[in-house]
Amino acid sequence: MFRRYLSTIVGAALLTVPTLAWAQVTPAKGSTPPDDSQSVKFGVTIFYDYTFTKSPKAKDSDGNEISANSFNVSRTYVNFTGNLSHLVSFRITPDIARETGTGSSLNGSYDVRLKYGFAQFNLDDWMTKGSWIRVGLQQTPIIDYLEGNYRYRFQGGVLVDREGVLSSSDSGVSYHANFAKNYGDLHVGIFNGEGYTKPEANNRKAFQIRGTLRPFAGGSPVARGLRLTGFYDADSYVKDGDKTRALFNAVFEHTHLNAGVDYVSAKDQASATGALVKSSGYSVWVTPFFKTKGDGFEGLLRFDGYKPDRNVDALRKRAIVGLAYWFPHPGGGATAAMLLDYEQQTFPGTVKQQRIAVHGLINF
Repeated sequence: MFRRYLSTIVGAALLTVPTLAWAQVTPAKGSTPPDDSQSVKFGVTIFYDYTFTKSPKAKDSDGNEISANSFNVSRTYVNFTGNLSHLVSFRITPDIARETGTGSSLNGSYDVRLKYGFAQFNLDDWMTKGSWIRVGLQQTPIIDYLEGNYRYRFQGGVLVDREGVLSSSDSGVSYHANFAKNYGDLHVGIFNGEGYTKPEANNRKAFQIRGTLRPFAGGSPVARGLRLTGFYDADSYVKDGDKTRALFNAVFEHTHLNAGVDYVSAKDQASATGALVKSSGYSVWVTPFFKTKGDGFEGLLRFDGYKPDRNVDALRKRAIVGLAYWFPHPGGGATAAMLLDYEQQTFPGTVKQQRIAVHGLINF
C-alpha cells in the first residue's frame, strides 16, 4: 500500500515540475542567451549479421540434417529528435523487427512498433546541466545506462534484457540529474511496468531508481575510471504479488580497456497465493582496445550465468568471444562497427548452442 501511494506521489511531483519550470529566467548581463531555435533531426540505427549455427543441428523440409545459417537484419531504428526551445525537446523512434509469433499471419515479416515517444523538459536553467524530466514511452533507468558502457548490443543485449528480467523501454514519467563535478547521476521514475511491447495490464506501477557514483572523480586519471551503480525496481503483478529487481554494476574505463560486472537479483510472485520465485545472475565483460576506444580493433570477452529459480540447481551459462573493428568517423556523430564472434550457450536440459557470426552496426 505504501509503495503504491509513493508511486502516485512521485509521479504527480514529476509531472508538476515542468509546469513550475515555465517561470521566465532572465539571462545575466553579458551572458549568452540560450538557443531557442527549433529543429528536427533524423537518424538511423541498423543491426545486421550473418550467423552460422554449429549446434544444435537442424533439418530441412526433406529431413536432411543441416547447419542452419542466414543473413539477418535483427533490428532497425528510425530516430526523429527535435527541439521546440532550449526547454522542450522530443524523440520518436519506431522499432522495425521481425515478427516471430507462430500464431500471427505476419509471422516472418518485419513489423513496425513504437520503441520511444516522449517529451523532454530540460531543467538546466534551474539545476545541474543534464537535468530533465521525460514523459511518455522512454528508456528505463538501468538498461540504457548499461548499454552506454557495454557497446555490443548489436551482438546481443545485456544480461537483464536478454533474460527478460527488465525491459529497455516503458511508458511513464522520470527525472534525471547529474551530480556536481561529474561525481555521478540519478535517474528515478514511475512506469507501467509491462515494457514497450505490452499495454498496461493492471493498476500497479513500477517505481525504478538508479544511482551512479564516480567516487574518485577528482582523483588520478586511472581512479576516475571507476563507476559504481545501484538499481532497484519495486513493482507487483497484483496486490501482494511482488515483482522486484535489484542490480549492482561496477564499470572501469581505461585508455586500454573497458570492463564491467553486473549482479542481479529478482523476485516474482504472479499471484498473492502463488509461489515466490527468486532468480539471480551475473555478467562479466571486458573490451581491450588495440588503439583507442571506438577507433580500430577491439576485443570482446563476456561470461554470463543466470539461475531462473535459485531453488533449482540449473545455471544457464553464456560465453562470448569476439574481435571487432570500429571504423573511424572523422565527421563525428556517426558510428560503424563489425564484429566477428563466437557464442556458446549451455542451458540445462538442452543441447549446447554454438554460433559463429559476423555482426554489424550502423548508427547515424
